Amino acid sequence: MNNSNKIYDLVVIGAGSGGVRAARISASYGAKVAVIEEDRPGGTCVLRGCIPKKLMVYASEFNKQMSDAKKYGWKIDECSHDWDLLNKSLKEELDRLAGIYDNILKNSGCTIIKGVANFISPTRVKVNDNVIEGKKILIATGGHPWTPDISGVKEHAITSNEALKLPKLPKNISILGSGYIAIEFAFIFRGFGSNVNLIYRSDLPLRGFDNEIRGCLEKELLNKGVKIYPKTKIKKVSKNSKLEIELDDGRILSSDELLVATGRKANTDNLKLENIGVEISHDRSILVNENSRTNIETVFAIGDVTDRINLTPVALGEGHAFADREFGNKKRFFEYDNVPCAVFSQPPISSVGLTEEEAVNQGINCEIYTSNFKPLKNTISGNTERSFIKLIVRKEDNVVIGAHMIGSDAPEIMQSIAIAVKAKLKKSDFDLTVGIHPSAAEEFVTMRSQRD
Repeated sequence: MNNSNKIYDLVVIGAGSGGVRAARISASYGAKVAVIEEDRPGGTCVLRGCIPKKLMVYASEFNKQMSDAKKYGWKIDECSHDWDLLNKSLKEELDRLAGIYDNILKNSGCTIIKGVANFISPTRVKVNDNVIEGKKILIATGGHPWTPDISGVKEHAITSNEALKLPKLPKNISILGSGYIAIEFAFIFRGFGSNVNLIYRSDLPLRGFDNEIRGCLEKELLNKGVKIYPKTKIKKVSKNSKLEIELDDGRILSSDELLVATGRKANTDNLKLENIGVEISHDRSILVNENSRTNIETVFAIGDVTDRINLTPVALGEGHAFADREFGNKKRFFEYDNVPCAVFSQPPISSVGLTEEEAVNQGINCEIYTSNFKPLKNTISGNTERSFIKLIVRKEDNVVIGAHMIGSDAPEIMQSIAIAVKAKLKKSDFDLTVGIHPSAAEEFVTMRSQRD
């Protein structure tokens, strides 16, 4: 289709979660919208991130669940896993989801244009041989895995993109990093039976989370048989029959695969932002104001490409708020305080609000409540996995300003706790709430004693 003679009210670059939401809502207000996508609609979350990774978490947990079932009287014959079938099932589901996103755009009246967009002016981009013009242009291109400049790493390592579609299960895998992607994949591959090495520079995994949660996570990694290498860097990587990974202390690890999960960078390199002077940060993410507007009046950006909070629900919220403001005549903004998050480790972690360390650094006088317990299910199964929860309470007004959990169903539980934290409820409100017994969630409303 030749779109060179069309002028759109909005051109969206990127059909991930945020871009699709912005396009759909804008179109519902009557805007003429074009969406440019070089791959398939769906973006990182649907095609290369949240969804396939969570499905792999489910797949890897069945091994533990079968082990737990034995003490409950279930006689389980010898089981095996079909890696090819898992890959086939994942592909079919991702194809289905991509089709849904494609239909969402088409049914909302958006024009879908396949290709890579390059800016040639503040209101025009070139895609293939066509020039697409928009009164407003929204960049929603997301991010990509970043690979550090270490000898042999770029030649021999894989990223999360490849880890989600490996042709066979590695017997041995080393993972560089300790953020949520590295942690989730460490448990995934260990759940499938791989020998896993986790290499990271910090003293504890999952930097940025509450330190007590991080300590609990380290114990669970060790309990699951993951070999950890804290305060360690990779010096170089070479390949013989296997990958030889030399650490900075001289030790050498032998692995079938090396997964690098050391962060992500904004997808801005191919946009040719320099052609119109869009300001970017040192890490090449796009700088925007509270309206998601760049320094160029007609150009906006949302989602991971801006590196504000890199979460799918944040991109969705930013995209919706953008459409409401620009085309719906509503003065609505996304709120970045108390955004809950989850790490789908095994057991999972979830958090909302301030960590204890953040509260202390801000000079807030706090009361700390914690509970460390063995889940009821594990009292019979013999599973050594434990749960830990924590509340941060501002002493001057009794308001709960942080909640943290590692344990079974933590994300499902924390979604409701996040409502309470967002509403600025007090610890006394938690205390007056009747717990659901027996459940892990009731611990959040039954803690009465402060931590020593």
